[in-house]
Amino acid sequence: MRTARFALDPAFTVGEVDPRLFGSFVEHLGRCVYTGVFEPGHPSADEAGLRTDVLDLVRELGVTAIRYPGGNFVSGYKWEDSVGPVDERPRRLDLAWRSTETNRFGLSEYIAFLKKVGPQAEPMMAVNLGTRGVAEALELQEYANHPSGTALSDLRAAHGDKDPFGIRLWCLGNEMDGPWQTGHKTAEEYGRLAAETARAMRQIDPSVELVACGSSGQSMSTFAEWEATVLAETYDLVDYISLHAYYEPLDGDVDSFLASAVDMESFIENVLATCDHVGAKLKSKKKINLSFDEWNVWYLSRHEESARAEPLDWPEAPRLLEDNYSVLDAVVFGSLLIALLRHADRVTVACLAQLVNVIAPIMTEPGGASWRQTTFFPFAQAAKYGRGQVLDVRVDSPRYETKRYGEADLLHATAVRADDGTVTVFAVNRSRTEPLPLEVALIGLELTSVVEHSVLTDPDPGARNTLDDQERVAPRTVSGTALQDGTLTAALAPLSWNVIRLA
Repeated sequence: MRTARFALDPAFTVGEVDPRLFGSFVEHLGRCVYTGVFEPGHPSADEAGLRTDVLDLVRELGVTAIRYPGGNFVSGYKWEDSVGPVDERPRRLDLAWRSTETNRFGLSEYIAFLKKVGPQAEPMMAVNLGTRGVAEALELQEYANHPSGTALSDLRAAHGDKDPFGIRLWCLGNEMDGPWQTGHKTAEEYGRLAAETARAMRQIDPSVELVACGSSGQSMSTFAEWEATVLAETYDLVDYISLHAYYEPLDGDVDSFLASAVDMESFIENVLATCDHVGAKLKSKKKINLSFDEWNVWYLSRHEESARAEPLDWPEAPRLLEDNYSVLDAVVFGSLLIALLRHADRVTVACLAQLVNVIAPIMTEPGGASWRQTTFFPFAQAAKYGRGQVLDVRVDSPRYETKRYGEADLLHATAVRADDGTVTVFAVNRSRTEPLPLEVALIGLELTSVVEHSVLTDPDPGARNTLDDQERVAPRTVSGTALQDGTLTAALAPLSWNVIRLA
């Protein structure tokens, strides 16, 4: 196969990686919370009911901002239900996932969970703009963040949380363009409500960072028009607009699935074009950044089929959306991470949906084990080594044909230069059958050695980690990758995620 090539030069960069790019998402959906992060009585549970085995994996994963409590769940959420004495909290019907919410895990427990994950774990709180509005958002903000001396801040203290939660990053609703959303709105309706909510929240605290809802996907009939209308109302009041995208092999089309990041990069660039067009019309010097606060591989068609066949009868914490990911899925997942890094100048928040059990990198069994899915590894490696300046990577690669996206490069790659001058190359070979020779010219970089070339691949693209075989798939070290006379040479295995560290 023809060699794929690109050059790295520190004079040409994309931008600095914001740590929030490695965020995740905890929604009251299925077993993400209950028997996921929170399971009183589990052998590993701490005094607060948090699973310490899961906490260890979350720290290893390296997640930063964690979005909560939804998702579709938030559009019916009454924050008051989730605070105060646990035995006095009401049980509610959750329309989003046709489940019963016990509220045993609530706002205080979420903040306590973040503190135990570590200082890098930042709250990202969503407010309900589906069935509620400005007043309730302000009440939640006052309860969570005001130091003391008001009814709601003193109520928080009476509930046992004297110190304010310090939530800076807020989502103004969730997927409000979607007809599936409780309280779905037109762009005009949502734009006005989001603007009024943002304006009022800034009256309490001008330093809050606010995310307006963008389209739920590039395929929405209102895509781009929605963003333009919403931003016309909110441009000077918000900091981000959201993007959500999920990918699966539709109709068995694996070649298009492998090129999913082509669509993700197109989505990012189209939303940026809309943002900047609105900014130009308003003659504003401000730039709206992107919060890609839901992304993943998700076999959504399976969920839709099961939902039609077996409507749930309001159970507590049912097994929902528990996709078991393969090596193929992990390679696509890694490519999506590369797409986010390649746009790190404007994508400054991103949340992998979700964290535990629900389309997640971490799986658990009630009362039993926890383990890493195949997708755990690309995320953990990117979160660990993808910190610093993203270098501008423009590949010269063999190409292949896809039904959904036309011609796509077999090589998808980016590189990040850390503060200490070391460089990490992240690369995916989309070929299902052939190794891909790689040659990288290093210009103006004082690099002399390959520290490690790690690869995630398997002769069986369907290989996966399961309860019965929790370590079937893991990255391994590759030999033969070399750096000589300013040129990196490597062979990328078929259908593989690669991390090449240079010093």
